[in-house]
Amino acid sequence: MEYIGRRRGFQEIMVKAYGGVLILADVLLLLLKTLYYIGEGIYRLFVPVEEKNVAGEIVLVTGAGHGIGKELALKYASLGATVVCWDLNQQGNDETVNEIKELGGTKAYGYKCDVSNREEVFSVAERVREEVGNVTILINNAGIMPCRAFMDHTPEDIKRIFDINVLAHCWTVQAFLPNMIQQNHGHIVALSSIAGFIGLANVVPYCASKFAVRGLMEGLNEELRTMNKEKISNINFTTIYPYMVDTGLCKKPRIRFPSFMAVVSPKEAVVEIVKAQRQNIRELSIPTHWLYVNGFLRCFPEKSIIGLLNFLDSGVDAES
Repeated sequence: MEYIGRRRGFQEIMVKAYGGVLILADVLLLLLKTLYYIGEGIYRLFVPVEEKNVAGEIVLVTGAGHGIGKELALKYASLGATVVCWDLNQQGNDETVNEIKELGGTKAYGYKCDVSNREEVFSVAERVREEVGNVTILINNAGIMPCRAFMDHTPEDIKRIFDINVLAHCWTVQAFLPNMIQQNHGHIVALSSIAGFIGLANVVPYCASKFAVRGLMEGLNEELRTMNKEKISNINFTTIYPYMVDTGLCKKPRIRFPSFMAVVSPKEAVVEIVKAQRQNIRELSIPTHWLYVNGFLRCFPEKSIIGLLNFLDSGVDAES
């Protein structure tokens, strides 16, 4: 019995030692991978990933009747994609579709849709499948941005901001992602904002909604990554964080250094958005440096960040 006990004890020690060796090997492998990915990232700064072809893809853009959405629809049409335009504003949406056709892009379709209404999203999505085909690139662009002090927002204001800026993303993704998973092919792009990682006065509910978009996209990407451990997933996610874009949403921008923090035009923003999607970039700020600046500044004490914000003195003033 004493011999058996010693033998079991020895076996337990060996099992623990073997487990420790495996953990050590995993740590070393992780370090090597990390070094490799750092090197790959540096390499890609000088040799960017080739932009994938979007000709023949079916691209659905929400909020396509004006601003960034309209420019996105025009850009994808120029690249040979079939474009599906969604907007609650029927007139603006029709103008975008007609402009695409006038430029020679005949594969453009317009649908009036309230993206905040889940039943309407699913109903119109079914029409798109029947009349156009399966959407392979979904761009959640529609959004609203009331600019006023938080306590001046009515309950209806706040609910509508979240219905359009956040929940609409949930409904469109639920409508189109299942087929992407089935085909193992697709791309979802979401428009967040610089306000999605920096809190700003006079747009508090808007900031909250754009932070939520960031979390939604990160969570979706991680969920599909864990679901596809056995195979390579060809479904990609891109989250965009634009600085102030001249679309009319931001009516009273406050900028102390216009040469350094100039308002971005919709056309400039769209060039970067489409490029990021075609290169499968996970996250992109416009201009690109703000994403890295934010990460860097978060390492500093809070008072240092406040000091910098006071120095820059930029933001959004409340609408009168």
